[in-house]
Amino acid sequence: MKNQNTPFGAKLNLRGSVRQSGVKLTKYLKTSGKQNIVIVFATIALFVIFTLINPGFADKSVLLTMSKSLVPYAILALGVTFVIATGGIDLSIGTVCIGSSVLAGAICSTGVTQDEGTLWLTIPIILLTGLLFGLLNGILVAKCKIAPFIATLGTMLVSRGLTAVISEAVRETSSAVKYPTTGWMQKVFTNYNGFPVGIIWVLGLLVICMIVMYKTKIGRYILAIGSNEEATRLSGINVDKYKIIAYAIGGFFAGLAALFYTASNPSLTIAGGNGMELDAIAGVYIGGTSTTGGSASVAGTLLGSMILVVIRQGLNMALSSGSVVSATNITYAVTGVIVVGAVLLDVLKKKSAARVKIEKDYEKLANETKEKIESLKVEQDYALSAKDNAEAVARAAEIEKELAELKKVLKVDVPAMKAANK
Repeated sequence: MKNQNTPFGAKLNLRGSVRQSGVKLTKYLKTSGKQNIVIVFATIALFVIFTLINPGFADKSVLLTMSKSLVPYAILALGVTFVIATGGIDLSIGTVCIGSSVLAGAICSTGVTQDEGTLWLTIPIILLTGLLFGLLNGILVAKCKIAPFIATLGTMLVSRGLTAVISEAVRETSSAVKYPTTGWMQKVFTNYNGFPVGIIWVLGLLVICMIVMYKTKIGRYILAIGSNEEATRLSGINVDKYKIIAYAIGGFFAGLAALFYTASNPSLTIAGGNGMELDAIAGVYIGGTSTTGGSASVAGTLLGSMILVVIRQGLNMALSSGSVVSATNITYAVTGVIVVGAVLLDVLKKKSAARVKIEKDYEKLANETKEKIESLKVEQDYALSAKDNAEAVARAAEIEKELAELKKVLKVDVPAMKAANK
């Protein structure tokens, strides 16, 4: 059955879909995608530099190690992107990530072999713990009106202390919680016969996050809250509800990240979560999500996390032999510089966007003409997609003539007007 809500009741064919997708991609790259392109090229350049310094950097084993390191941080970063998009922050995700695994391991009595404890039961416990802390953060911020920094700093300390206390009380020891070093958990979450399966999980979660952020009501309202919370409230949107949802997503993703971190690091102590949240938040900022909310780059979050992992691993290998300088400290310094640079870039972009720009006559004509051309091309896509429709065929031919006239305006009239203004 033909879709009557589109021109000529036609559904776009492959040609039209590809063209319109290309236009959207080009528009994205011209606006929001510039920073992502820079990150991609910077990551490639760093990879080449570190490989030249130490050829072992490109070894399969090192790439596998980097992928294992990337996955939990990338998942944490994807979750906290929703929180930062509201204009908030979540400092608790690192301790919630490790704390949920410590708690689950203690309750289920996990050990170094698959037969110890009830390993499968740790998964719902970990995810539920992350979700509950996320909901708690959301309630404190949205309902209790506590500043996000203070609220999540509090839950960071609570999650670190509470999960450690419960673990010690249940196990009657303060030693590290052990998980199996091999088995189905590793095959599902990290390494399936030498393949870094965690990357597939990250790409799948990336697609889901992009759909939620850009294609659903939840994402649109979260971005609206970050852009102007009061205007969003006055428009009738339940701001508190969507803030809580954003923090709940962040907490749930902290639980998800815990599964991958645990599979890669089977011996866990509660102190292991220190600093994880900072790396995740740094990845979000580097990726192009606005520090004040209102705009988010989900794909950029993954790219930002990738460049941090490359820098960390590269510096560790470059400074590993005979250097008195700590690679960890250098990594912190470099990460700090990158984060400050990313935030400064965000500030400059906001200033540029807020600056009043007087459009000249030839610029106005050029922009209006381009808009008309794109509008006609969209109509033409549908006309060419309509099968056995004489009206559509005739209209497609008319559009071709109109496009030729408009292109002439861009080639002749606009340059002439520009020359006259000079």
